[in-house]
Amino acid sequence: MMGIDEKIELIKEGTLEIVNIDELEEVLKKDEPVAYTGYEPSGRIHLGHAVTIEKLKTLQRLGFKIKILLADYHAFLNRKGDFDEIGETAKYNMECFKALGLDDSTEFILGSSMELDRDYTDKVYRLAVQTTLKRAKRSMDQVSRYDDNPKVASVIYPLMQTVDMACLGVDVALGGMEQRKIQMLARENLEKINESVPVCIHTPLLHGLDGDDKMSSSKNNFIAVDDGVLEISEKIDKSYCPQGIVEDNPMIEIAETFVYPNQETLLIKRPEKFGGDVEFTREELLDNFSNGSLHPMDLKNGIKDFLIEYLRPVREYMGVE
Repeated sequence: MMGIDEKIELIKEGTLEIVNIDELEEVLKKDEPVAYTGYEPSGRIHLGHAVTIEKLKTLQRLGFKIKILLADYHAFLNRKGDFDEIGETAKYNMECFKALGLDDSTEFILGSSMELDRDYTDKVYRLAVQTTLKRAKRSMDQVSRYDDNPKVASVIYPLMQTVDMACLGVDVALGGMEQRKIQMLARENLEKINESVPVCIHTPLLHGLDGDDKMSSSKNNFIAVDDGVLEISEKIDKSYCPQGIVEDNPMIEIAETFVYPNQETLLIKRPEKFGGDVEFTREELLDNFSNGSLHPMDLKNGIKDFLIEYLRPVREYMGVE
């Protein structure tokens, strides 16, 4: 049976920050701790989302109850569409998350199913008198759409996300680094309304295929988890992958985030005239790419072959060629 220290080491893999380890040790002593993350139903599910899903699957294997909030009201507040559009996207999102391998015990909660309750609203109001306008706005820096004339919605949003954690009985809140400021707001303020404070785990953001600092459906710089084989191939072929540059290279990030946690080596198929097939461990890949021995197109082909196979179960589940 795996001990607490071993579990913590497994949880640490692929994360940027855990706030904090001592609290996580206590959470791991519970019979069935609860881990949650929330997603705005606002577009196609892509590899950026899969980063947190992979961590949720790890937590699930370690005995956590997983709750996923399909945050329809948050999407509405962030101007991602009307409720009919958001509702249809939420259904699609849920199917994608299931296809990525979360087990049947995963609980999916639609935000609007609880966010109109009297108790929920009371908690939002109590947080509102504890939170400065400046602090609420700052927490939304990386989450809300840029607006030189911001709406009141941008300060309601983080208060609601904080209350979501309380109402879902969360022990661990998981999110990408863009969620960090809101999660820290929750840690600062939940105690003030006599609610438990969750451990917060932050995962890295993937760069977009165009080299932008964030993979995003709104920027069309992503690989959707239900993209077809041809789409994956075309997107990888066109992707940003500068010769010899490892830092902020989306192909290297995909290798480190998805390839090596799942297998020891990456197979790169090449014609004999270009040296034939090669297999690289993580360290070998980084060394050979950074010193120019591995051509960007060869790296792209290896990543392409991996992703086509890695996402095969999703395509089969979603009925995509």
